[in-house]
Amino acid sequence: MRNQLEQPLRGTVALVTGATRGLGKGIAIGLGEAGATVYLTGRTTAATAEGVGSLEETAAAVTEAGGVALPVPVDHGDDAQVQALFERIDSEQAGRLDLLVNNAYAGVSALKAAYGKPFWESEPDFWDACNSVGLRSHYVASVYGARLMVPRRRGLICTLSSWGGLSYIFGVPYGVGKAACDRMAADMAVELKKHRVTSLSIWPGIVGTELMTQFAAEMGLGGTAGGSAADSIQAQYNWETPLLTGRAIAALAADPEVLRRSGQVQIVAELAREYGVVDADGQRPASLRSLRFVLPAAVPGLQPYADWVPDLELPWPFLLLGPLGSPKA
Repeated sequence: MRNQLEQPLRGTVALVTGATRGLGKGIAIGLGEAGATVYLTGRTTAATAEGVGSLEETAAAVTEAGGVALPVPVDHGDDAQVQALFERIDSEQAGRLDLLVNNAYAGVSALKAAYGKPFWESEPDFWDACNSVGLRSHYVASVYGARLMVPRRRGLICTLSSWGGLSYIFGVPYGVGKAACDRMAADMAVELKKHRVTSLSIWPGIVGTELMTQFAAEMGLGGTAGGSAADSIQAQYNWETPLLTGRAIAALAADPEVLRRSGQVQIVAELAREYGVVDADGQRPASLRSLRFVLPAAVPGLQPYADWVPDLELPWPFLLLGPLGSPKA
């Protein structure tokens, strides 16, 4: 058995929503590495012929990583199921919940269908597809999570957001929803801070989830002779794996001074550098506001020499004029 230093979250109770695949699965595994007891939610319980991830697979991976996995089938579009989930955690853990990770998101398929279209050419329910199981479900889970954390005067709520909250990426409903996630995390922090509960917005970089790898390949990004699309995109676009986000959140949860960050946007690559965390391949991707990423993105011929560029963060206003500030559609 690993010791407390190797597993700083042993005895910690966490909940990761939307953990069947992608970021949710990587986050759950990262918490499992740190020894946490992790409740996992999702709608797909068993492996499918299509190869879609499942709670069963994630639970096995968390256990193998060294954690305790407690999978619970939940549709985060159903408030009654969400309430029942938190009642179960309350009962089984004597009211203890140390970490809530708001990750469940049902909008990827809708984003793929609407890619390249202006908002008026999509049906109005495109908004709901992006922000029902997403922004709204994050709020609902946070309500119930805070009810467990506030009486104990401890806890961390991490809401997964995106650089899309800063500038246009995948369309109007997506960007508005991510900006709202950031504002929600900040405003919750105002009300939670006096109870010593931390609320943060988490921005991963360009993450190689199963769906995003497929999406990028279909959009013609990456893919070179002799290599897979995923490998090519990773080399060209500073790819992260979902595990890096999990390891960064585990480091936050283990930090006794995490409350000082409450209300802030936290960038995964910058957390990784600060806490000494590396990705699955042992590397540490640059922040998307780092000169190491921005300069080669602006001048593609510099990409082979990116490692020579200083890893220095640029001011936010500069990004709105640079690669992140231009429309992608």
